[in-house]
Amino acid sequence: MSRRAFLGLGSGVLAAGAVGAAGFEVGRRAAVERLPGSPAGTHPFTGPHQAGIVTPAQDRLYLAAFDVTTTSRDELVGLLRRWTTIAARLTQGLPAGPLGPVSGPYEAPPDDTGEALGLPPARLTLTFGFGRSLFVGAGAVPRDRFGLAARLPAGLVELPHFAGDALDPARSGGDLVVQACADDQQVAVHAVRNLSRAAFGAATIRWTQLGYGRTSSTSTAQQTPRNLFGFKDGTANVMAEDTEALAQHVWVPSGEAWLAGGSYLVARRIRMSIETWDRASLREQEAVVGRTKGEGAPLSGGSERTEPDLAATGSGGSRLVPADSHVRLAHPSTNGGVRMLRRGYTFTDGNDALGRLDAGLMFLAFVRDPRTHYVPMQTALARSDAMGEYLQHTGSGLYAVPAGVTAGSLVLGADGTPVATAASPFVGQAAFD
Repeated sequence: MSRRAFLGLGSGVLAAGAVGAAGFEVGRRAAVERLPGSPAGTHPFTGPHQAGIVTPAQDRLYLAAFDVTTTSRDELVGLLRRWTTIAARLTQGLPAGPLGPVSGPYEAPPDDTGEALGLPPARLTLTFGFGRSLFVGAGAVPRDRFGLAARLPAGLVELPHFAGDALDPARSGGDLVVQACADDQQVAVHAVRNLSRAAFGAATIRWTQLGYGRTSSTSTAQQTPRNLFGFKDGTANVMAEDTEALAQHVWVPSGEAWLAGGSYLVARRIRMSIETWDRASLREQEAVVGRTKGEGAPLSGGSERTEPDLAATGSGGSRLVPADSHVRLAHPSTNGGVRMLRRGYTFTDGNDALGRLDAGLMFLAFVRDPRTHYVPMQTALARSDAMGEYLQHTGSGLYAVPAGVTAGSLVLGADGTPVATAASPFVGQAAFD
């Protein structure tokens, strides 16, 4: 069905629950969790975890961070309820509001902006996260604006300044974050545009990033993509089918209060020195990465999926996988066995005053605890990674991503579309209870 065919009633409602992750099987649950009557090309909005994490990575990204402008806890809750409603509708191919883009009072704005009218759902997912500043404010003086300071998750720390960081405050932080992923850029932009519109008076956009060309795979059914350096990226990523690895490295464990079953999102805007890289020899490029550029095999031999032999040496006793190569420094064996689930995207934002491309990687990674699964690894990479010569981190954010919600908590109207009640649950509600 097209979006125009759906003119549903009211709003969707969701409740965040502390659900354990072990044993969750993505493919088996997807058909069960999809809303009744949802068209093909949709991903379920409900489930133990939010969509957009283990969901097979789509082709396009629109990431948006928001600053909450209201000082009212009730207004913040109202915003999250509106967002929950809209997200439940948009991800299933419905318009943002019950009247749609071409109906309703003629002298009033439509309740959907309309640029996705006639477009398929394009596998849209919307994933929501809370920044540290939502709980304790930003800066040196703590501010408990919404009575949430006691609910600050242990892992939602201030990320340290890493060597080589050149962070722009205007591209960093934020109280709330929305990750919109889809196979059509206009569908993703439409989703964030309507969420931003619904936030009027309660929150404003702080920064956004468009992304194209996924730089990792989240399912074994997907081929490994390439980044702007021309190398395969994400070969050793945690995959959706590996439920044991997800429980160990991605999902927050059941003992972590309201965030149990959720995750943490690390977002880093990494500018690549494209012109400098393009003048490097193939030998140097492969030594920096630690893999061959064609097959993506480790320099110690084998094929793309061959585990790197970090002890292997060549003539003269030199290491086949160089000591300062990205593969060695990022390998689990070098980092206490920890892994992460990456969902990065390429970006190209024009050029600077010198004519150099402002392009690179919007690094997105979901981890169980950033203190153990990101900070130590990034510290080592920033200090010793040969690739650091070609990279500059210009934006940064860390967000707590609440667990998903079950299909049973979603209130549907007679026609199967989401409707609201006076006490509608919302994504992340457990943090406020």
